[in-house]
Parts: sequence; structure tokens; C-alpha cells
Amino acid sequence: MKTTTSRQVEPAVVETKDRPGLARRQVHAVAGCYFVASFAALGLPPYLTEILPELGDGAARWAGLLYIVPTIFGAIGAPLWGRLADRFGRKRLLLRAQLGLAAAFLLAGWADSMGTFVAALVLQGILGGTFAASNGYLGAALEGNALSRALTLMQGSARAALVFAPIVVGSLTPWLSPHRQYALLAVLPLTAAVMLAALPEPPRARAAAAKQAEAVAEADAVQTPETAAGTTAEPAGRTPVASLRALYALEFAFVFSTVISFPYLISLIKERIPGTGPMVSGVLFALPHMCYLVAAMAVHAAFRTRPRLGIGIGFGCIALGLAGHGLVDSLTGFIAVRLVLGAGLTLGLVCLSVLAADCAKGRAPGGLFGSIEFFSKAGAVAAGVAAALGNDWFGPAAPVLTGTAIALVTVLATAAPVLLSRLPRTRRSPRCLR
Repeated sequence: MKTTTSRQVEPAVVETKDRPGLARRQVHAVAGCYFVASFAALGLPPYLTEILPELGDGAARWAGLLYIVPTIFGAIGAPLWGRLADRFGRKRLLLRAQLGLAAAFLLAGWADSMGTFVAALVLQGILGGTFAASNGYLGAALEGNALSRALTLMQGSARAALVFAPIVVGSLTPWLSPHRQYALLAVLPLTAAVMLAALPEPPRARAAAAKQAEAVAEADAVQTPETAAGTTAEPAGRTPVASLRALYALEFAFVFSTVISFPYLISLIKERIPGTGPMVSGVLFALPHMCYLVAAMAVHAAFRTRPRLGIGIGFGCIALGLAGHGLVDSLTGFIAVRLVLGAGLTLGLVCLSVLAADCAKGRAPGGLFGSIEFFSKAGAVAAGVAAALGNDWFGPAAPVLTGTAIALVTVLATAAPVLLSRLPRTRRSPRCLR
């Protein structure tokens, strides 16, 4: 691979000082492989109510619990697989994730009992983790703005799968039951593994890069806040642990406040707009994800140097959009609040990707993105439980109001440090020492 000594980076190739870069087509290949591999993982769970009667659960009572089983076990396994990727190679562990997903789908598709199907979902969570593995692979080869763009693209793959996978599964249902589609769709992660085998292996060791980053961080520490804020270059040092903890907390809060509206949205729409057809409900469900697909890269260009501002605005939009869900009772109103929620979803996902790319400097990417995935999935599990309890106690509007409260708390927590930093401080002048 060619290298360049110029500070400017060619559009087609992203390179760093210590690591070989990835061509744009290779980054797109990783995102495309995640898209096809996630079809079954994201497209089939909404059809659990149709799958479980075939396995003996006629009323599909276990659908809610089984919906989050892969998420729970994915959260447990993600940090371990991330550390193993740092030790044994990111490409190798990414291939393992795709092959593990294919094996779990085959087992689920051919399961003839509830126990076997549950075991397949557990294996899907433990052996999968393709999103964290893909991000770890990208984090080993890219950094800074290039990495945050790649992570934004990866989120676009997830949003696209959320939009299109349920439609494809529904279209195939007249010919093949959703249960058996697990086995059919297992060919997708197998195909992704074949494509990924042609990609280069990022370096396993980043010790030299970490030492260099820490040295730059020590040098930058002597700058005043005013000087640091005035520079247009990206900070090159390792992010303090406090910032990393803040990233984990923001990831949890963001996933919780957005995912909590998913399970009972269709019920809420039918309650507020009687007679709404499944096609209209599906479009309303997908609308925020479509917003991301349309606007993500433009938002990245606008907020890549000020991600905390973007996150604050994003959580504000999420709070406003979710609160609106509890008030509107017309199709036009639902379209409006879904678009506001889509703006918050886009701002939050993009700016979290920018913060994650900043935190990746000087750190082993497998462990970092495995930990981020843990907090993301933990937020999804907590949101699912909170949504179920709120719906049982107070109806389908309760989950969106709970999400509103969490988003508002996060807005205040994000804005507080900025407001405090702008308060006038009393400084003693040297002349006052007399």
C-alpha cells in the first residue's frame, strides 16, 4: 500500500502516521458486510409472535423476553471478544463473529423445540457481536475524522437494516415462514465472511502509537484552555478516563431514551389513530432511521469539531419528540414528532461516533468498542424492561414519557459543565499580593 508524507489525505485512501489506512471501498465493504449480516438479527425478532406458536408457545407469551435474549448475551460477550481481538487480531475475530452469527441462525432456523430455539438466540448473542467487531477493526486502521466518518457509516448500515430488513422478511413470509427464514438468511453472514477474508489485517500491537499519543498529550497539557479551543487541529492525545466514562454514560442514556419507544409504538399509533394500516405504521416506525440515512454525513461535517454541542441538541430533540408522542392524535402530528425524534437520533448517533473516535486515540480499539457495545446493549435491555413495565401499568404512552425524562436529565447533565465553565471566576492578580 502506498504511503504519503504529505499532511493532506487523498479522498480515496485514509492513512495515519503509525498504521496503514483503509481505502474507502474497504471501509464501505465492512459497512456493507455488517448490513447484510444484520438482516436476520434485526428483521426477524419483530416476527417472534408468529414464530413461537410453531414451537409450542401458542400465545407467544415469551416473545418479549426472547426479544432481548440476544442483546443480554451480546452485552456479556462484547468486552471479552474485544479484548481477544486486541490480542489475536481484529480481522480474525471479525470473521469469527460473522461465522458465529451464521451458525446461530442455522440452529434457529432448524430448531424444532422451544429449548433449541432459545439456545440458538443465546448463541446469537454470545457468538455474534458483528457491530463491535467491525468497529474494532476500523478503529485499528483509522483514527480521528476518518474513524468518526467510518463509525457514522456503520450506524447508517444499522439504520438501513432496521428500515429494510422487516420489509424483506414480511415479503418472503407468504412463501417461507419467518422461523425457517433464519436458516435461509444464514447465508448472508457467510457471504460477509467471504468478502471480509479479502481485507487486510490491521496491526495487533498499538503500544508505540499509544506511547506517542501520551507524549503528545503531555505536551498539549501546557496549553491554556483558550489556546486549545482556538486550534483547528484535532486533539491527538489520549482522552482522560473521565471523558471515557462520560461516553459510556451517554451511550447508555441515548440507547435507553430512543429504544424505549420501539416496542409499543405501533400500539400507541393504533390507539391514537384508529384504523391506521400496517404500512403507515411501519413507515412511521422507520421515519427517524430514514432521517439518519439522509442527513448523517451532513451532520457529521457540521458537528465533528463540536460533538458535545451536537449531543446536547440531540438529546433535546429526543426529549421534545418523545414528549410529543404522548400528545399528538393525528397522522400529521405523528409525522412531525417522528421527524423531531429523527433529528435527535441523527445528532446523537453522529456525535457519539465522533466522541468514540476521539477516545480511540492511544487505546486498544477492540476493548474500547467492546465496552461501548456493552453499555449500548445494557441501555437497550433496560429500555425493553422499562417499556414493558410502563406499558403494563400505565399504557402505551408510558414508555415515551419515561424516555422523555431520561433525555431531559441527560440534557441538563450535558449542559451543566458548559454553563459552570462560563461562570465568572475571581482571580487574584499578582498586584494584590502587596
